[in-house]
Amino acid sequence: MSDDDKKPADEASEERRAKLVKAGVAVGIGSAAIVAALLYASKVKKTPDKAGK
Repeated sequence: MSDDDKKPADEASEERRAKLVKAGVAVGIGSAAIVAALLYASKVKKTPDKAGK
């Protein structure tokens, strides 16, 4: 009896967990992309200053 009641709840919780994992991965990738862009911009910005001297 209780096994039948738990299946839909388990499926819903698994779907929710999968969505949260995907969202977490997306946030992590986005954060890494922002950091990489900032580091690249910082590196590119410094290079012309040294070459101009």
